[in-house]
Amino acid sequence: MALEDFIDHTNLRPTATIADIQKLCEEAKSYNFYAVCVNGCYVPIAKEALKNTPVKVAAVIGFPLGAMSTKAKVFEAADCIGNGADEIDMVINIGWLKSKLYDTVREEIKAIKEAIGNNMLKVIIETCYLTEEEKEKACALAIEGQADFVKTSTGFGTGGATFEDVRLMKKIVGGKAKIKASGGVKDKETALKYIEMGVSRIGTSSGPNLIT
Repeated sequence: MALEDFIDHTNLRPTATIADIQKLCEEAKSYNFYAVCVNGCYVPIAKEALKNTPVKVAAVIGFPLGAMSTKAKVFEAADCIGNGADEIDMVINIGWLKSKLYDTVREEIKAIKEAIGNNMLKVIIETCYLTEEEKEKACALAIEGQADFVKTSTGFGTGGATFEDVRLMKKIVGGKAKIKASGGVKDKETALKYIEMGVSRIGTSSGPNLIT
């Protein structure tokens, strides 16, 4: 697979305009990226812009804090799929994880996966806020909740993807889930290193820079 096949071309900035999202989609088509990743309100625009192309639309939910109710997240996920999203990137409830409410975290992931059916679910564990033990537990809960991916970061926390975190995630998930490295991936060398380590998807707002 070529590098572009791994890229979720991303614009989640609060200031992103409709024109910015349309530009994102045009770049994704031009470079043959795997997907675009956008906030929920832009799913219909992205879907229309990418019509008749293989580029998928991923939508974030519970973004970026993960702290809204499970019911709200489930509705948001189903709404995004209904509007044309192919994949969902959800943020776990970090406070629940740190409070050791493991059953609650697992059941939330499971409920969202059930709401979106066969569509891909990526679980953002926001590694920058977690201890090693919490990272391991979050990955285990994502697998138990039937998630398809674990993902390092929102890109809005105090840190993004690291090689160390990806190694740890790989150790826990094995072949039971895929890994998405996201947050701070801005050059080709770093992206290729993650892929070499076994990452299946790269989330980045610098997609064209990684290819050229």
